[in-house]
Amino acid sequence: MVEGSMTQGAGQEPVVRTATLRDFRVPPYARTPVPGAEPHPEGALAHPGDVHPGNALPDGGVPEGYTPTERDLPVITPAGVPVVAPVPDAGTGGADGLGPLYVVGDVHGYLDELKAALADQGLIDVNGNWSAGNARLWFLGDFTDRGPDGIGVIDLVMQLSAEAAAAGGYCKALMGNHELLLIGAKRFADTPVNSGAGTATFQAAWLLNGGQKHDMERLRDVHLQWMSRLDAVVEEDGHLLMHSDTTAYLDYGATIEDVNDTVHAILTRNDADECWDLFRKLTKRFAFRDDGGAQAVRELMAAYGGRRVVHGHSPIPYLLGEVGSEDGENGAGPVVLGPHVYADGLAIAMDGGVTMAGKLLVAQLPLHD
Repeated sequence: MVEGSMTQGAGQEPVVRTATLRDFRVPPYARTPVPGAEPHPEGALAHPGDVHPGNALPDGGVPEGYTPTERDLPVITPAGVPVVAPVPDAGTGGADGLGPLYVVGDVHGYLDELKAALADQGLIDVNGNWSAGNARLWFLGDFTDRGPDGIGVIDLVMQLSAEAAAAGGYCKALMGNHELLLIGAKRFADTPVNSGAGTATFQAAWLLNGGQKHDMERLRDVHLQWMSRLDAVVEEDGHLLMHSDTTAYLDYGATIEDVNDTVHAILTRNDADECWDLFRKLTKRFAFRDDGGAQAVRELMAAYGGRRVVHGHSPIPYLLGEVGSEDGENGAGPVVLGPHVYADGLAIAMDGGVTMAGKLLVAQLPLHD
């Protein structure tokens, strides 16, 4: 494990290291007060249940203006919860003569690992070019931050999109919360925003969440335009694809088209507070994990269609509670065999935790559990 600080100042070199528990707690700007909860005194610890269970108190040295909350992310260890490896259907084709459908979990700048995972599935050749003909490939978002080459990841996805289209297939991508974070850090920098949890800025949040100086230096208008046009939700072959395991998408529209139109409109209006609220809501997580999780999935599917939700965002080791100590004293990283099917079989998690020495997942849909 390569140790490094959680944040990076503007004048420091990029820090590339394996993420720890604190990196994946739900940040304070994503907290969700429970209706009817009594407010607690300023500075006092929150009572259990009065805020989202993922609120965290980050380490010292957080950026100026960042207002943390008090509670740590609870780690659960559910009994008998399987991690399901992908098993392709015998029929791999889709509608309109298109080929098999693949999804990619969170990449977070790990370009070499991404290329290896795509090559293992036969999607790219040894030169990193599209080699899958009319196959369909969806990235579930979060291309940058924490890892060594986020802009290189975006460049590869853009390249594969063109090459796949020329071959009769396609490669597409969804909007993740880290795309919103990078767009906001570039557009709004240190402009204060109304976070709902004290003073905040996109720049501070980006640094706190693994923002890398060399990614910002290499970020160009073409990258920003590409990210800004990404959809937030799609449905493919009965799979409802989205980045975050949250029902917050319902706040932005009653249909998939409405959600995507609303997200694009918010980014076009370029209002810092409005963009922050979108980022904050799509940073929420764990809606499908605990009691009521299956019902939350059904609520999304009732609005948007599909028979299963496929998401990234929350690393599988945290969904399973299979994490070691924050400082890695136990040595070995988490074991991720493949995508995680849960919530009564209605949800598939695709973030294998590559930033914490897990696995960058590329899987063919559907999966059999």
